[in-house]
Amino acid sequence: MNDSPGWASPGSAPSDGDNSGTPAAPEPSDRARATSKWSQEQPPAAQWSSPGADPSPPQQTPGWGTPPQGQGWGQVPGQQPPGGNWNQNYGRPPAAKPGVIPLRPLGVGEILDGAVSTARAHWRTVLGLTLVVAVVSQIAQILATRFILPAPTAIDPDATGSEAIRQAFDAMQSSFVDLVPPLIIGQLATLFTTAVLTIVVSRSVLGRPVTLGDAWAEARPRLLSLLGLLALLFVMCGGIVALGVLPGALLGGAGGAALAVLGGLATSVVALWLYVRFCLAAPALMLERQSIVQSLRRSAKLVKGSWWRILGVTLLASVLVAIVSMIIMMPFTFGAAAADGNTLSNLLDGTATDFSWTYLIISGVGAVIGSAITYPIVAGVSVLLYIDQRIRREALDMELARAAGIPGYETSGS
Repeated sequence: MNDSPGWASPGSAPSDGDNSGTPAAPEPSDRARATSKWSQEQPPAAQWSSPGADPSPPQQTPGWGTPPQGQGWGQVPGQQPPGGNWNQNYGRPPAAKPGVIPLRPLGVGEILDGAVSTARAHWRTVLGLTLVVAVVSQIAQILATRFILPAPTAIDPDATGSEAIRQAFDAMQSSFVDLVPPLIIGQLATLFTTAVLTIVVSRSVLGRPVTLGDAWAEARPRLLSLLGLLALLFVMCGGIVALGVLPGALLGGAGGAALAVLGGLATSVVALWLYVRFCLAAPALMLERQSIVQSLRRSAKLVKGSWWRILGVTLLASVLVAIVSMIIMMPFTFGAAAADGNTLSNLLDGTATDFSWTYLIISGVGAVIGSAITYPIVAGVSVLLYIDQRIRREALDMELARAAGIPGYETSGS
């Protein structure tokens, strides 16, 4: 293991099978053997006596010799012993924590806390990156909304029958078109933030400082590969959903709309399964410096057997990020609507069909602030999930402790 973000070389420990990379137990020393032999050969405590002593057993009183029935040594009558046994409370030292997480398998709260702690510990680096990326991406989205996207489809609330179904289908198609530019721009923004913040999180786990220049220098050689990976995942998942919607879109009418909805739902499940299966490919590509195909295989190997757990953590993080974004953006959205002259009722019931520059700029400021706060959390959760899976399957905690310079791990695994 070295100081580079990859820590251990790819494939240094298998991710599945019985021998999962856990270090073998060391052979006991001569002193340990002697102690063990002595403890096995000594006579029972109740039968040993010093030379010349009275062979009759001494009179025992509570608190000395054999404890009263139902009590342990040193236990005060009427009190319960401490929770757990000696091995649980005293036999295992606490896990080393050189950085933002303890070096052991992580819980959900520890993953979320580690992502937030990374943003707090390196706030200058994180905020400098996310603000720049958020501003550029938001300007691109505003320009796309203003000059590229068509005007939203107007819906007649009094329409009935086939006309109402046609309008609903047209509105659904318009919504899909409206999602394309923000989705592409958002993916590109995620590309840069994920690439750089992956390096920041990896250094934070080891408790090492990192500057924006250092993180950029580490991430820059992998940007094209990461772009190819994200594009491949986007085309793969988006293509599967499009295949499900396409027959209904070609058919048209009420039957086509129903078929498009059913096909979209069915293929969305498949796309979700693939997304979770390959969600650890980006950290593997950045930290292990693998190719795109190798990173996809690596992610599938690490996710195998933990699909539901990773889905749950990812969904929880997504819900928390969405709530934080909504709380931040809501005042800006209402303020933009008021400054634009649109009533809040029109904004809430969806009857507004066009937005002025005032509305787009004010709401864009809220989106920039929300993105600057949520980008680090999303990237941090992804990287810490990757680290957690490697700790569980490959004993990466030993390698991390050695890289962090923790005493006692210098020759671990040798």
